[in-house]
Amino acid sequence: MMAAEARAGFLAWLAHERRASPLTVEAYGRDTAGFLGFITRHLGAEPDLVALAALRATDLRAWLAWKAGEGAGNSTRARHLAAVRSFFRFLARRHGVANAQIALLATPRAKPPLPHALTPREALAVAQDIGEASQAAFTQARDTALFSLLYGSGLRIAEALALTVAEAPREGTDAMLRVVGKGSKPRIVPVLPAVRAAIAAWLRHHPARAEPAAPLFVGVRGERLNPGVAQRTLRVFRQQNGLPEHATPHALRHSFATHLLAGGADLRTIQDLLGHASLSTTQRYTAVDTAHLMDVWRRTHPRG
Repeated sequence: MMAAEARAGFLAWLAHERRASPLTVEAYGRDTAGFLGFITRHLGAEPDLVALAALRATDLRAWLAWKAGEGAGNSTRARHLAAVRSFFRFLARRHGVANAQIALLATPRAKPPLPHALTPREALAVAQDIGEASQAAFTQARDTALFSLLYGSGLRIAEALALTVAEAPREGTDAMLRVVGKGSKPRIVPVLPAVRAAIAAWLRHHPARAEPAAPLFVGVRGERLNPGVAQRTLRVFRQQNGLPEHATPHALRHSFATHLLAGGADLRTIQDLLGHASLSTTQRYTAVDTAHLMDVWRRTHPRG
């Protein structure tokens, strides 16, 4: 049996037995066709099942190298490799054609996406004007305090919503806040005067402000605020104010780090403020800053 015929059977199996979505079948069909096209050129003839079983790891690596030369990034090559591995598993089950060499290929590691930060103007608009998304004084004060804290101190949304009334930073007190982050790892973050003022204004509306153990941020029913409510609030605000799609609560944390870096803060300090276990995680923000500089250069240089 020729490889092209086996590929047709593979796609039919995906569609009718595995009930894969049409988009998945289309993508796997495209990826396996590209693979078989390369193997045909590589071997000098259209392969049959015997030829596929005899492929060496060097042949398969040559295919991945060719994809890289065509401009395919790591994530794209990883997806193509996943499709080809699925094809070979099908060949082993249905046709007894096994090739252990496919297991020797390391999956290309996709680079983590760069953090999407807002501009300082956009981040300040969220922190200062988010209350406009609501007509009630209760939610206006709460949302202003919450989003001011996210941007002003670089907190994750889960970290902010885990705070209690007793932990709330108040005006006239120490400007530091103890936060418990991922892996129950505590850290100390500063709280700006404007953020402490927003939290103080919110506490005047808090229904359980006299209860130290009560959640700091609550919903209209007095329960701990659901993160989905905060995300929906910002989604409405960004739609009303023309902010980009990546304006999310977590983007405020990215903005906190990016703007500190642009202002001259060192990476080690930013690492401590964000609670990153590894400095390499924090170093992603240097790429964001470089990307911004290149964008400004392209837009403003006469020959950009």
